Amino acid sequence: MVRAYIGLGSNLNQPQEQVCQALAELAALPQTRRVAHSKLYRSAPMGPQDQPDYINAVAVLDTGLGPFDLLAKLQAIEQSHHRVRKRHWGERTLDLDLLLYGDLEIATEKLTIPHSQLHERAFVLYPLAEVAPQVVVPGRGRVVDLAQCCSPQGLQRL
Repeated sequence: MVRAYIGLGSNLNQPQEQVCQALAELAALPQTRRVAHSKLYRSAPMGPQDQPDYINAVAVLDTGLGPFDLLAKLQAIEQSHHRVRKRHWGERTLDLDLLLYGDLEIATEKLTIPHSQLHERAFVLYPLAEVAPQVVVPGRGRVVDLAQCCSPQGLQRL
């Protein structure tokens, strides 16, 4: 089993319910156990501002799925929530990002671990620090230290 960290976000179709439902679906993945999840957070959108605020969280999983199999399962959950990719950083019913997968580092067209912008995003770092403050992001440092150096950018814990 490998410890994986998943970022969740939604700003359409009752986003709190979308995130809570996705947390339950993550717990039901094969060869996977949900260990913990953060509280919910509200954040302003990145990129285009003509969209609703986001609801964000982070889930901690222990999984026997490989990173690419886990990514495929995450994308299937997004599709089951009718995720449509209309524009870059645009509104979405559900976004699931594989942030960390053990201490693995991957850089392919399909998957980058650790997530390439994890260290810059308060809406990821603050919930991640809540559930895994001592985890080290390869090449960046401890999550708690990264969060302390990142402005909350209007992030609100719900």
